[in-house]
Amino acid sequence: MATPDTVTDQGTGDRGRTRLTQRDLARHAGVSTATVSLVLRKSPLVAEETRLRVLHSAAALGYIYNRGAASLRTQQTHTVGLAINELTNPYFAELTAAIEHAFTRLGRTVFLSNSSESAARQERFVETMREYNADGLIICPAEGTDPVWLQRLAGVVPCVLISRRVVGADVDYAGNDHRLGTQLATEHLLALGHRRIAMLGGTERTSTGAERYQGYRDALVAYGVAADPTLVRQGAPSRENGVRWIQELLGTRAASTPTAAVCFNDVVAFGVMLGLRQIGREPGRDFAVFGCDDIAEAALWRPALSTVAIRSTAIGDAAAALLLDRIADFDRPTQQIVLQPELVLRETSGPPPVHAPARRRRRG
Repeated sequence: MATPDTVTDQGTGDRGRTRLTQRDLARHAGVSTATVSLVLRKSPLVAEETRLRVLHSAAALGYIYNRGAASLRTQQTHTVGLAINELTNPYFAELTAAIEHAFTRLGRTVFLSNSSESAARQERFVETMREYNADGLIICPAEGTDPVWLQRLAGVVPCVLISRRVVGADVDYAGNDHRLGTQLATEHLLALGHRRIAMLGGTERTSTGAERYQGYRDALVAYGVAADPTLVRQGAPSRENGVRWIQELLGTRAASTPTAAVCFNDVVAFGVMLGLRQIGREPGRDFAVFGCDDIAEAALWRPALSTVAIRSTAIGDAAAALLLDRIADFDRPTQQIVLQPELVLRETSGPPPVHAPARRRRRG
């Protein structure tokens, strides 16, 4: 009788052959059955040379790992659901890649959903993952996520929040200190002599937005600068809005225009830089621009964008560690891993211009 970890030899097409076992594979590769099991479960504990030898034997014998049978024995599927709020945002794309890489190293397969800021879509994906008995969930919560639903979910399925929190839900979390990041960026501009600093993009309806706006206000208070609500623009963090907001602000009375902007993310900052050039001003020289996230594109712009670095790889590793801890001990206390931001000073965060730049004359 075949054992649960066996499958038909796929190499010969002979339906009458005895099914192969992990013991057969171990004998062929010259290793123990325990080592074979580790290799098939993609454990990082096996040396690369040994792993390749086992895989070569599996290919030679036509052995295919029966993951369904293994799941029945271990009560784990070695799968993880990852719900991202907006995958088209480069920051979240980089964070997704970091999380997927972290779980791949740990022998887990990641199933991905882009909720597009839809709480309903996010909930449908979570229910699907529960139907397929995923071992756990990583969630960057969509705007409007119900804390009661999330708390109930965390009571039955291991889950970890990344980048965003949900007020009213006590769930494991891995992310960055968003408040400190924008505080440091704003303080840097204040130290250079800027006093009218805009804050552009995002919304305080999410924890990330609320924390980044609070960091901006904290810096103004520390320097004794009164907050001016006319310098604040909230909304979707897009290039298009960055262009529109900066041109609106610089089209007002000269005495009230800002000399610098702290942007909710790098994408907004790119839009601000484009908008400045459309009206004849050079980022960094005529107007200071600070981004947030330090996506790969930030270093490639000319001038290169000053920004707040968010370590996506470290967040991915932290989220994976938290989820595995929760899977191993479901009733342990909630943990929070908050990473410290770092300013990346490049070319767009210069001091205020000595003289206001001349406006381009309209043709015709």
